[in-house]
Amino acid sequence: MWDTPAVSGIVIGYARVSTDAQDLTAQRDALAALGVEASRVYVDHGLTGRRRDRPGLREALAACRAGDTLVVTKLDRLARSLPDARDIVEELTSREVSLSIGGAVHDPSDPVGRLLFNVLAMIAEFEADLIRMRTREGMKVARAKGRLRGKQPKLTPQQEAALAGLHEAGEHTSSELAQLFGVARSTVYRALERQARAAAPAAVPAKARAAVRRRVVVGGG
Repeated sequence: MWDTPAVSGIVIGYARVSTDAQDLTAQRDALAALGVEASRVYVDHGLTGRRRDRPGLREALAACRAGDTLVVTKLDRLARSLPDARDIVEELTSREVSLSIGGAVHDPSDPVGRLLFNVLAMIAEFEADLIRMRTREGMKVARAKGRLRGKQPKLTPQQEAALAGLHEAGEHTSSELAQLFGVARSTVYRALERQARAAAPAAVPAKARAAVRRRVVVGGG
């Protein structure tokens, strides 16, 4: 089931936080208390547990050899989905690497241990779903209140108008405009697109008015 024997081989630690604002100190301290040397702790900062391909996790798994033990403070640090958790355990088991969760070594050959592991993985996945749902609801409320306006342009409207004028004059390339305004070329392209969209509504009525004037002149001649 869940045992707490003295692990053999090398002890490898893995820690993860989902956002850049979170801190890894608590997990590092917990791993140190579980016998993991600081130099053998691999981390992922700002990556969700639902993402299977994580650089730190990949390095931690690669560092493990037969007889070693991979240590995490909690199962949700390792994975936030049941399929990923199972895949990782299967990989470790096939390579004869043990998995220690908070100091308790998982025994994949024990039916009760497998059941408990699956329950913990399902709880981790459920918590991730709740977090994602609450985030979507929070963004929806923020949009309704006008607090969430999306990513703001890097150039002011005045700067974008000046940029569009220089581009219209044909004296500067996109690269030169990007250097002149201190932005990436993609920003230049987006600015020109916004200026074009802003000008389009005004251009259409002007053409329509010209057509009406032509019809009036023809009809009244």
